[in-house]
Amino acid sequence: MYGVCMTLQAAHPGIVSWLCEFPTPRKFPFSHRTLPVRPGDVTLEPSVFHFSLSLTAFLVLNLRPMNILALLKSRFAPALKSRVTDPASLLEMIRVAQDAKFGDYQANFAMSLGKTLGKSPRDVATEIAGETQLDDLCLPFDVAGPGFINLKLRDDWLAAQLQAATTDDRLGIEKTTKPRTFVIDYSSPNVAKPMHVGHIRSTVIGDALYRTLQFLGHKTISDNHLGDWGTQFGMIIYGWKHFADAAAFTARPVPELSRLYRLVSKLVEYRESLAALPTVQQKLTQRQAEIKTLQSQPAAADKAAAKKAAQQLAQAQNQAKSLQEEIDSLQTKIAAVEGDPQLAKTAAAHSDIDQRVLAETAKLHAGDAENLKLWHDFLPHCRDEIQRVYKRLNVTFDHELGESFYHDRLAPVVEDFVARGLAKDSQGAMCVFLPGFEAPMIIRKKDGAFLYSTTDLATIQYRRETWQPDAILYVVDHRQSDHFEKLFAAAKLWGCENIQLAHVKFGTVLGEDGRPYKTRSGDTVGLEGLLDEAVSKANEVVKSIDDANPTGPQFSAEQRQNIAETVGIGALKYADLSQNRESDYTFSYEKMLAMNGNTATYMQYSYARVRSIFRKAETTPAAVLAAGGKIVLSHPAERALGIQLLRLAEALATVEAEFRPHYLTTYLFDLAKSYSTFFENCPVLKAETTELKNSRLLLCDLTARTISLGLSLLGIGVVEQM
Repeated sequence: MYGVCMTLQAAHPGIVSWLCEFPTPRKFPFSHRTLPVRPGDVTLEPSVFHFSLSLTAFLVLNLRPMNILALLKSRFAPALKSRVTDPASLLEMIRVAQDAKFGDYQANFAMSLGKTLGKSPRDVATEIAGETQLDDLCLPFDVAGPGFINLKLRDDWLAAQLQAATTDDRLGIEKTTKPRTFVIDYSSPNVAKPMHVGHIRSTVIGDALYRTLQFLGHKTISDNHLGDWGTQFGMIIYGWKHFADAAAFTARPVPELSRLYRLVSKLVEYRESLAALPTVQQKLTQRQAEIKTLQSQPAAADKAAAKKAAQQLAQAQNQAKSLQEEIDSLQTKIAAVEGDPQLAKTAAAHSDIDQRVLAETAKLHAGDAENLKLWHDFLPHCRDEIQRVYKRLNVTFDHELGESFYHDRLAPVVEDFVARGLAKDSQGAMCVFLPGFEAPMIIRKKDGAFLYSTTDLATIQYRRETWQPDAILYVVDHRQSDHFEKLFAAAKLWGCENIQLAHVKFGTVLGEDGRPYKTRSGDTVGLEGLLDEAVSKANEVVKSIDDANPTGPQFSAEQRQNIAETVGIGALKYADLSQNRESDYTFSYEKMLAMNGNTATYMQYSYARVRSIFRKAETTPAAVLAAGGKIVLSHPAERALGIQLLRLAEALATVEAEFRPHYLTTYLFDLAKSYSTFFENCPVLKAETTELKNSRLLLCDLTARTISLGLSLLGIGVVEQM
């Protein structure tokens, strides 16, 4: 012990006397570790041995912060394993305490375990807590109510963990010991037209998962599966051959290609709507007749029959409502063409446009020289357009292998499915009949054309051969759920049962009217216009704050614009990521740019406020540490902030487990609230002593670094001043 103390004394003067404050000796198995120290300090690397060591010394030698919840679970696991075969569900009952008056964490498994063991839950709780090594982390435990184990962390342990984080670039977040390879498929726009509001969710959710999983130590591969092939280019090619303005294309290629796509798409939709309308109207008539029949039936005598009749009526009414909405949509598309004399004339002159577009697509896929040349001419312009949007979003991809990349693989995929007996002919189409699904998955139509399902199977095959992933995540909206359920089932039959295939689905961006967010004219909102508007409104917020500065404005117009770009785009991303991804959410510039509440603007402002404290103090975190700054938790608000800082690992673990970035935004909001309470109750620059001032400065710095790190994992930047 003497040799250890002498080395510690050399590295950290004054630490030996501190070690002696805790008198209880214990034996700990001590493995090879390096003590985290500042640059220039001596590093301690003891060998593997056992010795009698004071508890506080043990804490000092294990200064790397960690996932507290995971640590508590690991401590309780042995006692639980001695009583049940699989304690996993019981360990999940160890959680953050809902009310701080009960402690910091709470173990609630005794009630469930008591039933299993036939014992009093309070007795079980007392026995297990007594067997579990907790006194190095927690104050003496308390068993409350029917058997809740309340746990309050030791202040000296918390302070030691926080102190270690001050010199750790990763803020104590250790990389996983079991790294996996993730392929993440997200964004995936149709390059034939501008990106729109519908792409924002896939893009930012996928990017956040990519960054977070990579930070946690996994191998992450992002692949933007671009829609650069198929019918959309058949539309552009047809439009080019019949409606092109060569001069407009030369001047601005992408707007002209977008115009051609929209025009042909509208004409095709018109033809398809005319063809579909009679069938849908007939279905509605049948459903309305069914509703009348159900309504005319006498009331059922018993409750079960009455309930069933009510359910049948409600189902029929909902179906009728959906059919009427579909009819309204079809009629709107028809009226959009027939109500425009020029468009109606064009539609009449191209009455078979839907079939001719398919023919141009087929020629492209068959390698027709003219169509292939046009495709090669158009594609670079389309890709340049979307890259400009990605640059503003600060989103990059490791790979951008579009549908065209897999074209040569499609026929072999179908052949392989047939050879394995996994697909068979059904009315001329090649289908995969899957257990549990009423309809088969078609992988080749009767006209020989391939489908998205074929391309997706070829994509899985390529990714499996090239990257050997443990998991493939598809960040695609919830409307594609049926497609992915069938795709994953077919892939498993094909031999991919050892790969985790996950549909990371998300809801819809809604307008104030509760409908999918669109422009006043009914068009889908363009993503670039969305970014421009967000930055413009952020500039107004920045300007109002700067103009209100008591000493006068601090920023030039250029500086305001740069800050607005970070704040505006950050607000747009955060507004999306702060939602449970499976929920729809209502889009609002006012809410997303609010200076309070769960917004990126509030987080960025909290970060900037910390940086301003250091400017006013005319010091830096490094200087505070060099002066011997040490974190102490003398006020409840300091302690609450300290615990919240150490819960980052728990939030990231939940994001990793469920692929839901909103757990990180919730954590950051809670951290910002804890910091606000701390700031109101604990003077920093006017602290009573220099030691207390330095401690609070270090807590401020940890807060800023945690916010910055958390936002960076969401793909959002910070600004030094706001």
